[in-house]
Amino acid sequence: MVDDSLIPEIDIVFDGADQVDSQLNMIKGGGGALLKEKVLHSGSKALVITAESFKYVESFDRSVPIEVHPFALYMAQTTLESEHEGKPELRMLNEGYPYVTENGNFILDTVFSPIGDVEKKETELKKIPGVIEVGLFTKRANLYYKAKDDGSYKPIEFRPK
Repeated sequence: MVDDSLIPEIDIVFDGADQVDSQLNMIKGGGGALLKEKVLHSGSKALVITAESFKYVESFDRSVPIEVHPFALYMAQTTLESEHEGKPELRMLNEGYPYVTENGNFILDTVFSPIGDVEKKETELKKIPGVIEVGLFTKRANLYYKAKDDGSYKPIEFRPK
């Protein structure tokens, strides 16, 4: 747990990613903490991401977690389907209950056809009423580590254009 008053004082955050595309955008939130992760990323002075080599892809090919307020669940689902050509699925626990984030919200794991402009898609999805946060992370890390099967790693430094 992080004391939220200390967030602006964080020098460096080390984190993982569910997928990293060729433009170094990320999908995160497989563990359900996408809101807190995005806040920590935004508040830190430096960000380092590590992920196994198979998680580095040309373009995303997995679902995007979308955290939704329970009151807006149905509306968000239908909007994702009708206006964004998404296929949302409510994240469920093995016991048959919906997964509830530590913020009391639900997660819609949503599959989209290839996402061309990830930053635009992130902005569009966040405009849906009731959407709290989306698992598209377009803020680039300062450094990425690609972990290889042999235990070695390859550093990838982000250099803004």
